[in-house]
Amino acid sequence: MALNLAPKISVPNINSMERPQTKLRAESDEDQGVAGAIKSLFDPNEKTKSGKVLPKAYVKSAREVVKTLRESLKEDPKDVAKFRRTADSAKESIRDYLSNWRGQEKVAGEESYMELEKAIRALASFYSKAGPSAPLPEEIKNEILNDLSTAEEFL
Repeated sequence: MALNLAPKISVPNINSMERPQTKLRAESDEDQGVAGAIKSLFDPNEKTKSGKVLPKAYVKSAREVVKTLRESLKEDPKDVAKFRRTADSAKESIRDYLSNWRGQEKVAGEESYMELEKAIRALASFYSKAGPSAPLPEEIKNEILNDLSTAEEFL
């Protein structure tokens, strides 16, 4: 009797092998994982708090106007240096916003756009009548702050 020392190798039958099943599943907004995060980086649109889908660049620009203008309006005008810094920052964000979004059909009918336009017009109207260094009356300041809050609700 001869000893067979060769190892036994089992070769599976290719025709009978089970193929892995790929299951497609619908991903919810909360369960997008890494792929969803990457997709959102390249998506030019953003879903707002109010549920509308707007251009991401618009939402960012509008939020910046709300933030900087609110900071400027809440600043104490007696602290001239700090007031000038916040006012300059607000002016810059307003200029950027208007140069990119004024008259753009994508956003012109949006509530946030209309409220921001209202706030900017009220500010511009006051300063064009009273001069660039006139103190802003509380009534106009509160009106603008209300417009900013309303705009923010839609962003």
